[in-house]
Amino acid sequence: MQRGQSKLEAERERLLRTAARIVIKLGTSTVTAPDGMLCRERVEPLLSSIARLHGTGKQIVLVSSGAIGLGRGWLGLHPSRLQDLATKQACAAVGQGLLMNAYKEMFSVWDIKIAQLLLTSEDFSNWRRYTNMRRTMEKLLSLGVLPIVNENDTVSTAEIESLDGRDRTAAFSDNDRLAALVMSGLEADALVLLTDVDGLFQKTPVKNESRLAPEVIPVVSQVTPELKDLAAGPSASGRGGMLTKLEASEIAMNCGRLSVIANGKKPDILDRIFSGQSIGTTFLQAKRIRGKRRWIAYAADVRGRVTADPGACRAITNGKASLLTSGVERIDGHFFPMDVVSIVNHEGREIARGIATCGSQEAEDILRRRKTIGTGKALGAALRHILVRRDNIVLVEKS
Repeated sequence: MQRGQSKLEAERERLLRTAARIVIKLGTSTVTAPDGMLCRERVEPLLSSIARLHGTGKQIVLVSSGAIGLGRGWLGLHPSRLQDLATKQACAAVGQGLLMNAYKEMFSVWDIKIAQLLLTSEDFSNWRRYTNMRRTMEKLLSLGVLPIVNENDTVSTAEIESLDGRDRTAAFSDNDRLAALVMSGLEADALVLLTDVDGLFQKTPVKNESRLAPEVIPVVSQVTPELKDLAAGPSASGRGGMLTKLEASEIAMNCGRLSVIANGKKPDILDRIFSGQSIGTTFLQAKRIRGKRRWIAYAADVRGRVTADPGACRAITNGKASLLTSGVERIDGHFFPMDVVSIVNHEGREIARGIATCGSQEAEDILRRRKTIGTGKALGAALRHILVRRDNIVLVEKS
């Protein structure tokens, strides 16, 4: 066990030292002070570390929270005023400009040019927009520009509404997941999520809670249900909490890359991480989902649901087959050709996701014809119709 752990530590150190393209996410609790103003004493040292990394030739993308908090502070609003959507969006509209002006001023000390990218879920759920977004970011990086990314809260409500307990139907609903999707799209080498805790903690025995501080899990090679049970809820100032960081780290692992959760308030945290020091919790790479299949699995919104019969489910999960309309029992939701749909079994459990070759209306018409036609060429055509091709199917693994 000790030998296995030392091998993981050696791999972690090697990967962090050699990471060439890095996505760094700063959480609200790192960027803003309790009064809603920019916390320069925390942010400036982090930017100094980012500048040093940038100066060594590493490509950095910064995903920054804090716009709503900065807007609230600038407008002099009490936190209790952030109860309605319009107020949050107004604060975001004010705060985005403040945030970018602050970053422009601070990065100018090192002569680093920055660019702002405000993204919505549609930039990830639409393949064409997703591709265009990647091209733009690739060009910025090739020009030596440091992109700064945030969700466009002034027009997109997905992230804000996630606070109210609604289902997460959008591609992302917090900046942790946004950072992971940016990393996935750019095929970056490392994702760093800076927050206000030291990493993912081990459970502490109740009898020792008053005497012993919880220990940080240094390296994770698999995200298990037990690990997710360790995650806490959202922080007081932030939106996500540890669970969203676990989910983001799992995306990074399935990109064949690694993720680090660490305390953004600790001195020289980024320098220590990329010098290979054991700090925070590192999630090591797992098997890699490539290209468009990764987009299907993580970035795309699911537009509809297709219930497959037991034979079709077996063919998909075991036989690596396409989904034919002959194996479809039911169509739910409204979707168009090239939309991503969820493939479920007769119990409603999702087994896969894939890109539909036709819209829901055409698929339902085929199912109706199949039921009314007993034999003949029309039936044969209906049976042979491919609803989701195998190369556009990604299996959903349930832990």
